[in-house]
Amino acid sequence: MIMSYERAFLKAREQLQQIERFVKEAVTKGRRIDEVERELFGRLLAIGQSLLQGFVAAQGDGDEGVELQLPDGRALRRLKQPHVRRYLSIFGELNIRRRVYAQREKQRIERAPLDERLGLPAGEFSYVLEDWLQRLCLKESFHEAVTDLKQLLGVSPSERAAEQMNQHMAERAGDFGLQHAAPPPEQEGELLVGTADGKGVPMRRPLEERVQPKHRRGKGEKANRKQMAYVGAVYTIDRFRRTANDVVEEWSRQLRAADRPKPQHKQVWAEMARGAEARSCTGREWLFVEMAVACYQRDPQRRKTLICLMDGEVALWEMQGEWLGRAIGILDLFHVMERLWKAAYCFHAEGSSQAEQFVSHRLRMLLEGKVGYVIGGLKRLRDQHELRGEKRRAVNAVIRYYENNRQHMQYDEYLAAGYPIGSGVAEGACRHVVKDRMEQTGMRWTLNGAQAMLHLRALYLTGRWDEYVNYRIETEQAALYTKCAA
Repeated sequence: MIMSYERAFLKAREQLQQIERFVKEAVTKGRRIDEVERELFGRLLAIGQSLLQGFVAAQGDGDEGVELQLPDGRALRRLKQPHVRRYLSIFGELNIRRRVYAQREKQRIERAPLDERLGLPAGEFSYVLEDWLQRLCLKESFHEAVTDLKQLLGVSPSERAAEQMNQHMAERAGDFGLQHAAPPPEQEGELLVGTADGKGVPMRRPLEERVQPKHRRGKGEKANRKQMAYVGAVYTIDRFRRTANDVVEEWSRQLRAADRPKPQHKQVWAEMARGAEARSCTGREWLFVEMAVACYQRDPQRRKTLICLMDGEVALWEMQGEWLGRAIGILDLFHVMERLWKAAYCFHAEGSSQAEQFVSHRLRMLLEGKVGYVIGGLKRLRDQHELRGEKRRAVNAVIRYYENNRQHMQYDEYLAAGYPIGSGVAEGACRHVVKDRMEQTGMRWTLNGAQAMLHLRALYLTGRWDEYVNYRIETEQAALYTKCAA
């Protein structure tokens, strides 16, 4: 229970005196500094808990008389017995005893004046504890996060509580993302770029499959299913004009151009399917809606050239045509290069200089706008070498890929105009937002859990975490207490 504020402050002073005696004793005993540091931290947490108890006690118990009048004219009665509410702070647990009001005994509690005065959260975990714990959860497993928190603060929510907290914190992430203010125009680049890619997330099997007797998997059947998460980004960047020779030189020497402009004010989203049975709206659709809103906010007059930079997934290009129809579509050069290497290894040994020369020669041709020559050359080589089986299928797949995406492979024009031709932003976002957290060893996700984690990681990795935490606190406080104060 909360002690009186006089006793709480007295206890804090006594604890501080004990700390002073401890430090003096440590000096005489010659203790190591790390031992003293650890002990001091634990004792300072205890002082924090005493002072927090004193702060709560100083607010009273929320008693506003036998009857409480609501703004809507209804009258509530003070319940006979005070109710105790658990509050878990970074300093430890507090049990807050306060007066509450309802229509009558055993009815739903409608007012708790002390809760309003203190600005208590909806749940029992403090906003600070939620913030700190979720920072850990965004980087490591829920088990590791709660273990680390206990080691640091001596506070130990359950893994289940940490997971539920993650989903609760993400509930307002979508609304927050749509309210993002456009960056100042003077900080923006010349080109507006949207990019998107997909990354599989390992999912838990449906309950009915998990409770069925185990059976031997058939050929090609995997132990775990994946569902696609679509990651997208919108940013601006200055033009960067280059020649085919420049790009080939960078690639062959594995160099990055020193004067290459950097993306400005990058916004990142990660979306999975939503709705009943994940069928009502795909992650692609949600992603492109958010990207379209961001593009409009950042360039409402459509004065900037809009670029859409993606791989060859047909469904993504369909979304681009629907939501970013004015964009100049560019096939990501990274995926083009991947196919070139696959073709090269059908004719030359892996790691050989011949394979590297094969790729270098055709890369230059592609960058010069000679896509048709590359396609025709691959067909001739395929037939001249009389490829069969897997190698023939591999070369045919490369040819189809280039033929299907030919309209987005006008690299000579793109380079001359200074457009970006590589989707490193999307590739990096897929890795950082999805893979680094969602595909750790043994992890399996529910749809709601995966989406919550993706939303929060996108905010955290783009530097908007603190802003979102404040937004969430303010909106929750308004929902909890604004009506009460009306």
